[in-house]
Amino acid sequence: MATKTAKSAPTSPSRSVNPEEVANFSALAETWWDPNGPFRPLHKMNPVRLEFIKGSLCRHFGRDVTATDALKGLRILDIGCGGGLLCEPLTRLGATMVGADASEKNILTARAHAEQTGLEIDYRYITAEELADAGETFDAILNMEVIEHVADIPSFLDACHRLLKDGGCMTLSTINRSAKAWLVAIAGAEYILRWLPVGTHDWQKFLKPSELSRSLRDSGFKTSDIKGMVYSPLSGAWSLDAHDFSVNYVALAEKA
Repeated sequence: MATKTAKSAPTSPSRSVNPEEVANFSALAETWWDPNGPFRPLHKMNPVRLEFIKGSLCRHFGRDVTATDALKGLRILDIGCGGGLLCEPLTRLGATMVGADASEKNILTARAHAEQTGLEIDYRYITAEELADAGETFDAILNMEVIEHVADIPSFLDACHRLLKDGGCMTLSTINRSAKAWLVAIAGAEYILRWLPVGTHDWQKFLKPSELSRSLRDSGFKTSDIKGMVYSPLSGAWSLDAHDFSVNYVALAEKA
């Protein structure tokens, strides 16, 4: 049975939460687990996201990446967890997952799906700042496709730093602020292919890898790895690339 903790709403305004962004994702909450719905791009991207997360955490914590319970004993926070697309597979790898989201509808969807699959996942309708203020700590944090939607990046990353145990690490993924990213992620995905609702992304909020690294450094992190995530229109699959960061990319940050 899925854990049903954290019933209450966020108790105070968070500097990092953008109400318009929360409303956009709340409107789509019931479609999180539809592989052909608005979150189809994330379903397609999920295998390569999991490849990076699992590989990075196993290297950082000295785990056997081939083990079926490779993440056993690690307490991991998925901040901006949405419907739980990452929480569920990582729970199956042995991690103790806490999924947090500023959208109550997302949390309700995530809890319902975990209930159906029989997974124990602690989903909470709460912000990163509130978790940090409550003294919560984690071995690792997932910050995937979130930072381009927050209102105050320094406040958000400072909260993540407080949430991470000494020696911990955080994985991040976002979109580069490049001309190609505008063509692919906005013009292509939103207007032409209609993979995403129009207005899902704001090109001005995208971060270049150098900007992300600088923001992480300012909040007390050290960026130890960055890789591109590249989509192949021919195969319809995503892959990691050590050199192409022109659109989507992932990073590993360690608590300095």
